This record gives sequence, structure tokens and C-alpha cells, in this order.
Amino acid sequence: MALFEQMRANVGKLLRGIDRYNPENLATLERYVETQAKENAYDLEANLAVLKLYQFNPAFFQTGVTAQILLKALTNLPHTDFTLCKCMIDQAHIKSGVSSLKIPPKPGFWGPGRRRFLGLSGGSTSTLPFFPEFSLDLPKIQQEERPIRQILYLGELLETCHFQSFWQALDENMELLEGITGFEDSVRKCEGDLGAPGEDLGESQLRVWMSKYGWTEPEPGRILISNQEENIKPKNIVEKIDFDSGLGVLGG
Repeated sequence: MALFEQMRANVGKLLRGIDRYNPENLATLERYVETQAKENAYDLEANLAVLKLYQFNPAFFQTGVTAQILLKALTNLPHTDFTLCKCMIDQAHIKSGVSSLKIPPKPGFWGPGRRRFLGLSGGSTSTLPFFPEFSLDLPKIQQEERPIRQILYLGELLETCHFQSFWQALDENMELLEGITGFEDSVRKCEGDLGAPGEDLGESQLRVWMSKYGWTEPEPGRILISNQEENIKPKNIVEKIDFDSGLGVLGG
């Protein structure tokens, strides 16, 4: 983490000036992305700067760095980081050679007071397709960009709460996580934020996660993840009206 903090200060200076759009700084920013992956750290602003430089300089595009950025963004769900990163990637790197995938929405379960529950034995029973087949006859550039499309598919599974399918697909493609520290633990936390963690865990493992994140079991077979009413933050709205503006109202 010491290296990350050191690099973060230097990168912060780069991003504050016109050097933010200097392609000569890509090497520094790419090393910073790799450091985030190794040290389980995260800097969305710097990662978006890398993707923006790839947009301006397509010849410098790096599939491996982009894949690391997408994986780090996935660990910050349910925030919109993943969508932001995805929108900054040229469609040529996403759609070539792959048909679009449609994933049906998964119904949730909400208890009284909008309390979100998880059934211990629950889980989607629908069968979803795993990663699309890629022909060995595809051009080399499409083969090289395959990890990006795989990660986008994983993201779609997470965003639609198909957690069992996500973990099964990830197990078959663990090479995607090479060089990424703490990815699985971060996604477990995201599952709780999205509403249905632990669908593929044994009871003992689930108890560990309940203790770690404060989930409770108000009744047998139900896990209380969060009470949405407790998460509502009040907002104070203050309107300032100067004296001259008020004279017109008083005069009327």
C-alpha cells in the first residue's frame, strides 16, 4: 500500500493539469493501474483518465490494463463506476465477433419496512449462458480482446443479481484475475449491497460473512442485510433571499 500512496500523490499532480491528456504519461498511469490491482487499492479518477487517453490515442490501447480497470470497477458495485468505464471503451473492442447477451431480471424479496432479505436456501434456478464461444479462426486482435468481453459479461451477471451464474462463470475463467488482489472478497461485499449474498456459500462460510458485515438472522432461513429506512439521509435545503429581493414582495 505504501507504493500506491506514493504513486497516488504523483498521479494526482498529473491529473490536475494539461498533462492529464499527454499520452507520454500513459506508461506511468498504466503502472498505477497495476499497482492498484496488486495492492487492492482503487482510484477511479486515474483509471478514467487512462481510458480517456485510449480514446484519444487508439494505437496505445492495452487490453490487459483495460481489463484490470474494469475488474476494479466491478468491485465497487453498486456504484456506477463499471458503467462509466464501460462507456469509455471503443465499441470496436467490445462488439466484434460477439452477439449481444440478454439476461432476464431476477426478482428480489422485500420484507416489511422495505427490509431486504435473503433466503438461505434460495437462489435463481434459471440457466444462463456462460461466456460465448470464440472461434479459433477469429482474427488475432479479436482473440486478444476476449477478456474485455468476458468481464463485461461478468458485470452484466452481477448487475442483474445472477450471483450463482457469476461465480460459476468466474470459476471457469480464473485467469482473468491474474494480478488482481482481493477481487473475490470485494465482490462478496458487493453481493450484500446488491441484495443477495452467499447463494453459493456453505452455511459456515455464510456465518463468517454475516459476522464480518453485520448481517442478522431475524427468523430461521432469512438473512437481514439492510433496512433501507435506516439508510435514508435527511437533506437540509436552505434558501437565501437578500433584503432587496424581499422588498418587492412586501411592497405588493
